[in-house]
Amino acid sequence: MAAANMVTAISSNVRTHIRPPIVTYKPSMWGHTFSTFSDHHQVQEKYSKEMEALKKEIRSMLMAAKSTKLMVLIDQIERLGLSYHFEIEIEEKLKQVYDAADDCDLFTTALRFRLLRQHQYHVSCTVFDKFVEKDCKWIGDRLRSDVEGILSLYEAAHVRIRDEKILDEALEFTVVELNHMLPTLESPTKEKVQQALKHSIHRSLPLLNIRFYISVYERDGTTNGLLLKLAKLNFNFLQNIYRKELAEIMRWWDKFDLKNKLPYARDRMVECYLWGNAFRYEPQYSYLRVVVAKNMQLATIMDDTYDNYGTLEEDDLFTDMLERWNLDEIDVLPEFMKVVYRFIMSVYEDYVGEAERQGKSFAVPYYRETRENREGKLPTVVDCYMKDKGVSKQETISEFVEIVENEWKDITAEWAKGSSFPKELVEQLLNYGRIAEITYNNKQDCYTDPEKYLGPLIAALYTDPLLI
Repeated sequence: MAAANMVTAISSNVRTHIRPPIVTYKPSMWGHTFSTFSDHHQVQEKYSKEMEALKKEIRSMLMAAKSTKLMVLIDQIERLGLSYHFEIEIEEKLKQVYDAADDCDLFTTALRFRLLRQHQYHVSCTVFDKFVEKDCKWIGDRLRSDVEGILSLYEAAHVRIRDEKILDEALEFTVVELNHMLPTLESPTKEKVQQALKHSIHRSLPLLNIRFYISVYERDGTTNGLLLKLAKLNFNFLQNIYRKELAEIMRWWDKFDLKNKLPYARDRMVECYLWGNAFRYEPQYSYLRVVVAKNMQLATIMDDTYDNYGTLEEDDLFTDMLERWNLDEIDVLPEFMKVVYRFIMSVYEDYVGEAERQGKSFAVPYYRETRENREGKLPTVVDCYMKDKGVSKQETISEFVEIVENEWKDITAEWAKGSSFPKELVEQLLNYGRIAEITYNNKQDCYTDPEKYLGPLIAALYTDPLLI
């Protein structure tokens, strides 16, 4: 018995000193693409002047529009990335839409429902009762030829909340119908449907779809030249702001040289900036974008240090040093952890300094403590769920899909009812869910391996300007 206990103790001691199997991550796919940017101040001024003139025209057009044309125009403005220029006007006109009687076709009914719910109006799903048979079953024969109506319904179904059976059924119905129609559709309707089936409007980020929607709008046969030009100017204007911020972040990141000092860690600074951009895309939120980007890359470094390189003993020591929060005591750490610790402290000091300059209180960044199991491998949430419930991996994933759907319904409900939480907080929570769903598209980790999916989105947003 004593011998067995000794073997167990020795085995346990050995495991605390074993370095886990190291995953070799690909280097950043962007190289020096975003390291420099020429700040063309005169170009931005030119864009601003042209945009101001066009905004007056569009504002007049918006205030004069009524009924279906009004709702379509609001939807176009939002999907073209222009809503932040017309926030007051849009809210004023949507109040008119809300107060007006609703006796419309499927397309308009669904569009009205989605726009109002997205703007926090209480609107009942009973507006769709006239389109269904008993048990909330949709009447396929009557609607099958209405592509735009079914697409509008599909989008409306994504702002559903719990216990809205008619919209649960609507989603199933529209997915089947749109996939059935797809082979026969012509451009640009075909591209619109394909994009919608990938990511609905409510669950996607307008920022990432602006360029795509501009290209669709330009070809859909109902294009307003003034609105199209404003959208292109606005896109290029925003892109220059983002490129400047990216260049500043990349210079900051490169000075630490962590890609060489910590080769086991992921270099995903550009992808981190995209997350910051996802939280708020408007020009005035530069600081938020930068803070989110830096903090996310910091979290990535810590995650890879704990999970991909450090031994259990080193991880415990590092956690203890973080709790002490004293740069003078780091001599006990191995060299690679000293590098990480100094990086953490540098980021923290930058945040504190900026907070003082802005005259605002600052919350210390939240650092997650990571604990590994006996094999030196971090169990995933899937592993934990399988063990706890005694179910298969496939059953677990199916359960998670349902959980995610219900979470979307709950956060949409919080948003739609205008909860006691600040609007900006709920909106950022929505945007977090949106960028997470895009980043982990089809259960793939597009953050770690961005080349196939996230990379093209980043390239479209940050590289080439639009021709005007």
